[in-house]
Amino acid sequence: MPAPAEIQKDVYDAVIVGGGHNGLVAAAYLARAGRSVLVLERLGHTGGAAVSTRPFAGVDARLSRYSYLVSLLPQKIVDDLGLRFAVRKRTVSSYTPVERAGRATGLLVGGGPDRTRESFLRLTGSDREYENWQAFYGTTGHVAERVFPTLTEPLPTRAELRARIGQDDAWRMLFEEPLGVAVEKTFADDLVRGVVLTDGLIGTFADAHDASLLQNRCFLYHVIGGGTGDWDVPVGGMGALTDALAAAARSAGAEIVTGHEAIRIATDGSAAEVTFRTPDGEGAVAARRVLVNASPQALAAMLGEEPPAPAEGAQLKVNMLLRRLPRLRDRTVDPREAFAGTFHIAEGYGQLADAYRQAAAGELPSAPPSEIYCHSLTDPSILGRDLVEQGHQTLTLFGLHTPARLFGGGGKDNDAVRAELLAATLAELDAHLEEPIADCLALDEDGRPCIEARTPLDLERDLRLPGGNIFHRDLAFPYAGEGTGRWGVETAHANVLLCGAGAVRGGGVSGIPGHNAAMAALGQ
Repeated sequence: MPAPAEIQKDVYDAVIVGGGHNGLVAAAYLARAGRSVLVLERLGHTGGAAVSTRPFAGVDARLSRYSYLVSLLPQKIVDDLGLRFAVRKRTVSSYTPVERAGRATGLLVGGGPDRTRESFLRLTGSDREYENWQAFYGTTGHVAERVFPTLTEPLPTRAELRARIGQDDAWRMLFEEPLGVAVEKTFADDLVRGVVLTDGLIGTFADAHDASLLQNRCFLYHVIGGGTGDWDVPVGGMGALTDALAAAARSAGAEIVTGHEAIRIATDGSAAEVTFRTPDGEGAVAARRVLVNASPQALAAMLGEEPPAPAEGAQLKVNMLLRRLPRLRDRTVDPREAFAGTFHIAEGYGQLADAYRQAAAGELPSAPPSEIYCHSLTDPSILGRDLVEQGHQTLTLFGLHTPARLFGGGGKDNDAVRAELLAATLAELDAHLEEPIADCLALDEDGRPCIEARTPLDLERDLRLPGGNIFHRDLAFPYAGEGTGRWGVETAHANVLLCGAGAVRGGGVSGIPGHNAAMAALGQ
């Protein structure tokens, strides 16, 4: 089957399946190295889950719809590819409201060490938890400085990574014992414990003491980004990053075609043929190497192999546009400060444990935990000028402990469960507000409230994420294991590489799997 006319060659050095951010990183590196590159993207646009969209009819607000913040993207990739892309620091790390002794209060982390210490003192009555906080994150900072640079190098062995970290206590805390052990040993306050634990549960369904250490792996990736663990706001929204990556790939000579869905890969280990589908029919193109920016399940299907069992996703994603920020019951903090960082809801340590137990039993959590980000406070450019002048703000909410099993199967209806969970989640937020969040929602041009929600089943349908898992599969520790290969992107076929989030050291908006697959393809 000949390739359609818009594809310029019959044979490429590399065909990349999927134009998400990792595929675009790989394309840019390979094209800059002089290789001929073709990117096949199923959708009508590039970017995958790292996109900005205007989800509300007639409203000039560009939301980072699926992936929200940037931490794991190495500056090396930005510099190597000459990306016109920037991030901004948030002025506050987090705010967590709580009611204590009938009084609305909370924990504000940010605004300088004195401000943070004062907030810990007001919440807990002493300096002990603040000092323990400083020591705990001093340890994770040490690990971040040593581990993060390895993510764009060939995989170290477990022993090599341990030696690089050089602290036995830190290694044991993050790589050997369940995270709950360190959290309970270090902190006494339930709310402080919960704020620490949440980084181990983003998109990951696990208990603090899960013997699999799945929560540890998730926590590790959330605290090592950039060598600091900071989570920053992409200027212009997440789509600004993928637009910059697409521009870098094209300027280097890569061809990118949208509306082309790869459906089969045939390979003998040295040459391959990729068959794709378009609205006009099927075509095929030959390649010396194929890099797949899709899930391991999708790769297996294209190769005609038995797919691995999907790892279940566990998150609720909600996007909102507000006319104004809501007033808080805690009068000690300005809403513009409280929402400037990560706003934690129902994320006390005990609440997280209860939510996990309920979800594991097949029930929606009675107090769904979640966290909110207000990107427009840090980067108002995502809003039209009129919206900025009128005081509008975006809110993106990430719900925890909501595994895919709760939304389908056994007669469950995804739409009905989504609506029930959304109402319960917003009720938990409302408990800390002086006014319902619904009263603050903007309206679209048809008079509908500007709010949308996505469950794991919605993400599976829209983005082909198996089980709705935002990491494609369970995260892995960033060291070599059996069958991982030199870069963590290798497959059973010598000329087929996995360059998506399912690679070792994948997950999150990082570009790391794309970089590493390109290095493997170039024989680095």
